Amino acid sequence: MRGKHSSFALADVVREAQLLELQGAREINLVAQDLAHYGRDRRDGIGLAELLEALVAETAIPWIRLLYLYSAGLTPKLLELVATQPRILRYLDMPMQHASDDVLKRMRRPERQASQRERIRRIRDVVPDVAIRTTCIVGFPGETESDFQQLLDFLEETRFDRVGAFTYSAQEGTRAWSMPDDVPDDVKRERLERLTELQRIITAERYEAHVGARVRVLVDEAADTSGRALARAPWQADDVDGVTRLETEARPGDFVSAIIDAVEDDYDFAATALAISDRYRPAPPLRAGRVLPVTTTVGSFGR
Repeated sequence: MRGKHSSFALADVVREAQLLELQGAREINLVAQDLAHYGRDRRDGIGLAELLEALVAETAIPWIRLLYLYSAGLTPKLLELVATQPRILRYLDMPMQHASDDVLKRMRRPERQASQRERIRRIRDVVPDVAIRTTCIVGFPGETESDFQQLLDFLEETRFDRVGAFTYSAQEGTRAWSMPDDVPDDVKRERLERLTELQRIITAERYEAHVGARVRVLVDEAADTSGRALARAPWQADDVDGVTRLETEARPGDFVSAIIDAVEDDYDFAATALAISDRYRPAPPLRAGRVLPVTTTVGSFGR
């Protein structure tokens, strides 16, 4: 994950998406150290917006999700695509890391609190109802109580939908390795608890705004003995953003039109199924001995 950014050719990424579609994929996640950097190293005039246009034009996969892109690379064209193309989910995972300018400088992050604030405002202006997830690190070398309070104040003001928070731990080979790890472990844990509790409240309040809304959910697991299936709404990335539970006969891969009834356990939803809006149709079985060569394409480098 370290070193210079290296972008795969657009045709290679599209080809893997097409192969995944042939195997039944209903959602693809574009993942990178910084998706917004896509294409800059190739110098062929193709960036993330052009890649997304190609994926929309050359596949029929219903959901395309963007994971891990820094706000500095969110161009007007990219935001317009997210706002207007229904298959590109209104979901952005933007690692923020911190909100204190002093800490961001030591982290060698190009953003500062003012620029973060302005970019988030612009995103929400252009993409209504966008869900924004971020990541924060507490206890980075030199982080003072004042620095940490600035982070809490920023989270309170900005009100992200979800925040993944971690305590700093020194990693050999990083620039921070040479810095004194001067925040005691008990202080790191205490700050993590304070941040987590604040964000739990913020997320619960933001999630309450979804109650009563009609939404299209993707079923991941069929109903169990409780009678409820596990599904996800567009603002719920797999594994990290909770689930939506609802009574339905839908099978994995089906899309269901539903009404959000309540928030459960802070991060999950209970919903009422209205109708199966798009049934999953498995791809025809391959001829004996033939396997689609997904492992020889782009994703094999990250698996």
